[in-house]
Amino acid sequence: MSSKTSSTSSIGDLVKAMGLVFGDIGTSPIYTLTIIFILTPATQQNVIGVLSLMFWTLIILVAVQYTFLAMTLSSKGEGGTIVLKEILHSSLKSGRSMIFVTFLGYIGVSLLMGDGVITPAISILSAVEGLELIPGIGHISQDTVVLITIVIAVLLFAVQFRGTDKVAASFGPIMVLWFSTLLLTGLFSLIHNPAIGVAINPYYGIDFLLHNGFTGFVVLSEVILCATGGEALYADMGHLGREPIKRAWYFVFVALVINYFGQGAFILARGMDQEEKVNILFAMVKGQVEFLYIPFIILTLFATIIASQAMISAVFSLVYQGIRTHIFPLMKVKYTSTHMKSQIYIGAVNFGLLIAVIMMILVFRSSHNLAAAYGFAVTATMASSTFFMIWIFSRRKDKIKHIIAVFVFVVNLVFLFSVFTKLPHGGYWSIVIALIPFATIYLWTYGNKTIGRSFRSLPIDTYLVSFNQLYKGGSVLKGTALFFTKSLDMIPPYMVHSTISSGIIYEQNLLVSIITMDKPFGVQKLYVPEITEGLSGLEVQVGYMERIDLPQFLKETNIVSKVMFYGVDDIYARRPLLKLFAFIKRVTPNFVQFLQLPYQKLHGVITRIEI
Repeated sequence: MSSKTSSTSSIGDLVKAMGLVFGDIGTSPIYTLTIIFILTPATQQNVIGVLSLMFWTLIILVAVQYTFLAMTLSSKGEGGTIVLKEILHSSLKSGRSMIFVTFLGYIGVSLLMGDGVITPAISILSAVEGLELIPGIGHISQDTVVLITIVIAVLLFAVQFRGTDKVAASFGPIMVLWFSTLLLTGLFSLIHNPAIGVAINPYYGIDFLLHNGFTGFVVLSEVILCATGGEALYADMGHLGREPIKRAWYFVFVALVINYFGQGAFILARGMDQEEKVNILFAMVKGQVEFLYIPFIILTLFATIIASQAMISAVFSLVYQGIRTHIFPLMKVKYTSTHMKSQIYIGAVNFGLLIAVIMMILVFRSSHNLAAAYGFAVTATMASSTFFMIWIFSRRKDKIKHIIAVFVFVVNLVFLFSVFTKLPHGGYWSIVIALIPFATIYLWTYGNKTIGRSFRSLPIDTYLVSFNQLYKGGSVLKGTALFFTKSLDMIPPYMVHSTISSGIIYEQNLLVSIITMDKPFGVQKLYVPEITEGLSGLEVQVGYMERIDLPQFLKETNIVSKVMFYGVDDIYARRPLLKLFAFIKRVTPNFVQFLQLPYQKLHGVITRIEI
């Protein structure tokens, strides 16, 4: 009985992995080869060379980099760029090294968020372009394609506030059907030209690069598109675990390779004019079973929407991690599921992403043009992740993985240099988009450090001298008051003002410090019942992806508060950069809103700060 349950659970996890992890990489066959053979003639030598490059790109940059190397590095089962940064941080002592790792980690986070803008735009746009091949429809203007794509994007972002928990159950089966379709259509085409399988020999890929010079280098910048979304294997590891993702990858890899090779066989059988902008996958499927073409287009639209949804959810998670690790401003977070911690909605991020996606669609107007902006963020993120892995394996003295990581990093650098050729043709948009979250991170961390230098917190030993005198004086208010502070050994200015200067002291006063841990999940509580008579402390350490339920923590500690005091910063800034920081600080929610505390008990105490 237990083996049957285990087997059912295993299959269920594999299906979930299909829907949550492989959407982005799974929709790459829609546009990758089509874009490549607009750049280079579809001769037999070129087709085999390109397929060889794609095969080994999937092997090296996805299978080796993520399923073999990255998945051995985790924090309580969690993966991703921030986790790699934290793992490396924990083993470093040098201040400069930690600053460099932090800087590189921030770049990786920013580029991933930039990728979150381009992925929905190119995926949905490429699927909508397939409508033109529906029998009887005829030519569809580019304006119509753009309009339909924008409508789908608006609808996708409009339903985000409801959460994806209920519909996520259907993601897996739809993606299983999608990959099965890719496998079967590719296999059907491949049967007619099995000789194209020689492309698994790396010789043909290297030969293509050597004989095509700069053009081959430019083609390499588009080959990377077959691996976009590969980082999700590692980033989503915490949702499903390592094994289900690895096992699902075996099927996904086979389906992708056979479909790419099938498209290559179709090109050689049909012939393709370099100026002819026909979508190879759509033309191949229509040529095989025309009466099933409309269902295939519908399936393609669903697959691209699921891929876009996965990227949107990933950006929400990244921003949430950033909020909890104090690199992003506080924003209102809505939890859309009672049993899945990863199901969150951040309205400000959702609206910003929608505007950016629509802008990308309007600027580039077609998947062929948008491909020029796609790939830079992915490649740079892969390279930075591999660099972290080299450093980690070196410190752990794991020589074999260290050597393999160095090899993968070199391959990443080759791809990274190739995508620089995209910058003049729209690739700079990847940098422009990534600069927005990066500038936000820099401004927020810089502003908070400046406030920290101006914030004259009082050591608790000094504070207790005055507190004890006032408390023993007898003029205390009944009940328990909470005071939020960054640590239990330093008293913030607002508390000094409200207790010592104003004489507002309760029978029981509780210092509450909420500390974000480096690891993603876990909750640890330290209750100090009596720092001195009338004053206690509660330190709550939470993982950066944990949902904080402070009222529940207080209930478990038998603390019933009458009032809750918190500090409100009234910032006066002189320099323009800090003025911008002060404005953001003013318009973003206070942390008490982020914690969803009972508003009827809250009292904000304003502290004037000059920076």
